[in-house]
Amino acid sequence: MSHARMGDAGVFSHAHKNFAHPVRNVAALGIQPGMKVADFGSGSGAYVLAIAKELQGTGHVYAIDIQKDLLRRTLNEAKKKGFDTVEILWADLEEPGGSKIADNALELVLISNLLFQVDDKRAVIAEAKRILRPSGRLAIIDWSDSFDGMGPHKDDVVRKEDVLTLARAVEMTFVKEFTAGAHHYGLLFRKTKV
Repeated sequence: MSHARMGDAGVFSHAHKNFAHPVRNVAALGIQPGMKVADFGSGSGAYVLAIAKELQGTGHVYAIDIQKDLLRRTLNEAKKKGFDTVEILWADLEEPGGSKIADNALELVLISNLLFQVDDKRAVIAEAKRILRPSGRLAIIDWSDSFDGMGPHKDDVVRKEDVLTLARAVEMTFVKEFTAGAHHYGLLFRKTKV
């Protein structure tokens, strides 16, 4: 239960173009109106709000986090913006079934700036796979390095190669890498049809 999303607010408050940028990164994910999407470890809600905007009032986006105060803030922001497609779920994503979402329910799961904060990274990726529909997609964005006190300690950085190995271990197929910022990598996977 260590996914606190520290660094999330600091990353997004920077106007620096080289840091991860939720709106730009969400645009790279091909979200269409009507889709059902989850943001694992939604933190400040920056990605949830960007996804809700892309959904254009249809579909559903689940903000999932272990910090109830952040979930409440996300919901309040969504209401202010008129995004009624947002639902918050308190969850420990390292637990089997932790997201509380049904099997094969979603088209896309986003895991951004979370893996470096959890102990059982494989469990989080496996939970994403469980709730994805056949051919559903998983997007993972995380820090590629520790930058000037921002993001994780250098010992906590999760290497891209390790994410690829973890995803393969739960039978997720690598699709492509996408630009996610100068200090982040973006990886897209597809659920292997089962």
